[in-house]
Amino acid sequence: MNKSMTPPPGGPGRMHRGTQTVKPKDMRGTLLRLWELTKGQRKGLGWILLFSGLASGSAILSPLLIGNIVNLIDAGNPAVWLLVLVLLAALYVSDWLVRFLQQFLMASLGQKIILHIRKRLFAVMNKLPLSFFDRRQHGELMSRLTNDVDNISTTISDSLTQLLMYGFTIIGVFIIMLSQNVVLTCVALVSVVFIFLLTRIITRRTRKLFAKQQAILGKLNGQIEESVSGLSMVKAFNREQQMIEQFEEHNEQLRSVSTHALIWSGYLMPIMNVITNLSYVSIAIVSGVMAAHNMITVGMISSFLLYSRQFGRPFVDIANIYNSFQTAVAGAERIFEILDEEPEPADVPDALPLEAPSGEIRLELVSFGYKAGSPILKDVSVTIPVGTRVAIVGPTGAGKTTLINLLTRFYDVDEGSILLDGHDLREYRMQDLRRTFGVVLQDTSLFGMSVRDNISYGRADVPFEKIQAAAVTAGADSFIRRLPKGYDTILTQGGAALSQGERQLLTIARAVLMDAPILILDEATSSVDTMTEQRIRAAMLAITQGRTSFVIAHRLSTIRDSDIIILIEGGRIAEQGTHEQLMTQDGQYASMYRTQIGIE
Repeated sequence: MNKSMTPPPGGPGRMHRGTQTVKPKDMRGTLLRLWELTKGQRKGLGWILLFSGLASGSAILSPLLIGNIVNLIDAGNPAVWLLVLVLLAALYVSDWLVRFLQQFLMASLGQKIILHIRKRLFAVMNKLPLSFFDRRQHGELMSRLTNDVDNISTTISDSLTQLLMYGFTIIGVFIIMLSQNVVLTCVALVSVVFIFLLTRIITRRTRKLFAKQQAILGKLNGQIEESVSGLSMVKAFNREQQMIEQFEEHNEQLRSVSTHALIWSGYLMPIMNVITNLSYVSIAIVSGVMAAHNMITVGMISSFLLYSRQFGRPFVDIANIYNSFQTAVAGAERIFEILDEEPEPADVPDALPLEAPSGEIRLELVSFGYKAGSPILKDVSVTIPVGTRVAIVGPTGAGKTTLINLLTRFYDVDEGSILLDGHDLREYRMQDLRRTFGVVLQDTSLFGMSVRDNISYGRADVPFEKIQAAAVTAGADSFIRRLPKGYDTILTQGGAALSQGERQLLTIARAVLMDAPILILDEATSSVDTMTEQRIRAAMLAITQGRTSFVIAHRLSTIRDSDIIILIEGGRIAEQGTHEQLMTQDGQYASMYRTQIGIE
């Protein structure tokens, strides 16, 4: 485990809760890795290269044919120039067909590659340990899976084909121009140099401005999201005016930066047109002088005027493509950062199956910290017999949830060991171990599916009668029946239409249905009212009967019936015993309990 990791948001030990243009760090290395990543998905790339070369053919050959037509007309040979005109028309039709086939193949190949990358990335993310998600913003990870992959998709599907065509066009046009006339080629090259320098200067400026624009846009989107999702809180604290002022500030910054970016980028085409026109004039003057001395034909002049445009324009487009290309490569680097993360520890060789665990838990001198040198748990030792109801209490940050994280192997211990039925947790197959624990977290996790599917999450083959029975046991059946479609009601936004207590009841019903040998309840009743709490308490007594269970609770009234109550303070077990024993000791637990009773 990486000891340099930062603790999860909300304090150490908390369990899982729920196109800026940037420059890549290593373009060559990233491109090589991206090429390797697409191995086996590149079928058809050879045809795309061929069609890219053919598609550039019209740009290369059409000015030459037009020049020949002009010469033939000038020579008074209509039969031949009509034939060449037909050939030119056929060239343009062929160009359309080739470009269509190229785009068709590129769209298919590009989306196939992106499908492969997204599947690979999502598969890797599912194998990463919880610690990885605890130290990163979930929205930022979603951005990598969507925006960064989409940037690569756009580059592969659009920019790559254009880049190939422009490359073929520049090379082909230069060779033909050079073979036709060296002097006029040099004149055309002068304008290309100016266009290249101009493009480089302007894109350097606009790249920074568009990057700043995307950064401000991100802030604005974040502020809008927070304002909309927390609108009730904004109104409750009468912060509407401040929210509007903050929005207007970000909006004005975005307007200012966007205006400057568009003004600078708007310089490019007009100035390029001026340079192109000057190039026309230069070629016309030079070619006119040469024609007066019978050094070139009128058709060659026509060809070179067209070639000057065909030769200069791709440099501007390539510069624009290069910006998006850099963004795509930078996105690929962010994807590779995830692909390079260490997955959850693999099962040891000859890992033990865990088919019918009895539920005896033993902790032997367990120490653990989220950061090296900052232990949360220190030399914790305790034995939990089979079928024992264990309550874990203590002040915030003492290490209660951290202990649960270690039991479920969301993290592995730094020192010591945790034994289940006499074997270290690391000796079992991970999938068997995870099925052994039924978990109800303080933060509910509901999905955009029906109530029925949310309760049976992970057990799609369970009949409806068992789903309903689990809901009845958890005290959720009555409110479910009041929903528009009952158990078939689709939950949206994590069940936002339900109260916090109702969402918690659904997750408890899910744990009831799972019927795991060991049950973990992390503040499962923290979000329900007193009457619902009493119903859940009775349900918990029923479902924990005969099985090992762990309950983390701040409401001490809910854990009085526990077989063992463990008070953790400062990462160590400070007190341990039944409710009556701890009250008799008159220690910290007794003080906490009397304080809560007095408040109530």
